[in-house]
Amino acid sequence: MKKLVIIPAYNEEGGIEKTVQDILSNAPDFDYVIINDCSTDQTLAVCEKNGFHVVNLPVNLGIGGGVQTGYLYAWQNGYDIAVQFDGDGQHNARYLDEMADKLINEHLDMVIGSRYIKKEGFQSSGLRRFGIRYFTGLIRLVTGKKITDPTSGMRMVGRDVIGFYAKNYPKDYPEPESVVTILKNGKKVEELPVQMNAREEGVSSISPRKSVYYMIKVSLAILIAAFRR
Repeated sequence: MKKLVIIPAYNEEGGIEKTVQDILSNAPDFDYVIINDCSTDQTLAVCEKNGFHVVNLPVNLGIGGGVQTGYLYAWQNGYDIAVQFDGDGQHNARYLDEMADKLINEHLDMVIGSRYIKKEGFQSSGLRRFGIRYFTGLIRLVTGKKITDPTSGMRMVGRDVIGFYAKNYPKDYPEPESVVTILKNGKKVEELPVQMNAREEGVSSISPRKSVYYMIKVSLAILIAAFRR
């Protein structure tokens, strides 16, 4: 089966090399593609210097547009499995084979790497954990499915969802909304316990000042997605 790691990258010059080396060392059966979302730092230069596989976007599309570009690449190039993977060193490639086995053997449509099943490794800040618990409750309310880590950017999907996301993917803070969308379309989603690392380089796109906007926007997006297919 053809398997692809999608690495959305915006200003990840400090972590992108380590991320790719992690994949090459711990998940050699996976191909990878970096979606450089018009970074203003040296991300593209680092990729070109190392000969990394990169799609260089001419304009900044944001995280949703960058990830959707990765799914479109996966769809057009015939990949059976695709997995999102942060470019800042927070995710660990040693879990990718286990995620793929779970996806295939349990006939799932998505497997999410969750920090909050075994609660090992980096657990994020208290404020963010509160927000994650809130979204877990909201998603369970509208879908009946408990997702312990709905904001996790480490998620693997099969061919059907690749095609779905290549055509339709949320543009802003997309993780919770995109899970609700496929759950409401009858797709099977499960989680796998993983350990994540604290961010070593770069800055999160969700600053404390944006937290209130994030909570309101994502809540509305989840509710809309729950009643639209």
